[in-house]
Amino acid sequence: QVQLVESGGGLVQPGESLRLSCAASGFTFSTYSMSWVRQAPGQGLEWVSEINTGGENTYYEDSVKGRFTISRDNAKNTLYLQMNSLKPEDTGVYYCAKLRTITALWGKGTLVTVSS
Repeated sequence: QVQLVESGGGLVQPGESLRLSCAASGFTFSTYSMSWVRQAPGQGLEWVSEINTGGENTYYEDSVKGRFTISRDNAKNTLYLQMNSLKPEDTGVYYCAKLRTITALWGKGTLVTVSS
């Protein structure tokens, strides 16, 4: 079955860290660039980060640069997002997505809540 399944979200306090994971199945994970996209409560989708097929090239939205790190393990078909120094404005549902393709593929998302 072709799918992306995110995990690792939760409730943390400002300044803390979380590591999100995204397990891919049903397609050749290593041949696609992958992205993280988030949606804050009541807001639209916001692209967060992207990584190329081999993991050598990474890209970030300005507000997360220096705090978030995207990575991948092609042997495990898994995408990661290490999130440090979390802020309340990072709160939202985080989606793993395969976007650079004719048919985009999205996971169901994992909720991250940053609150004191």
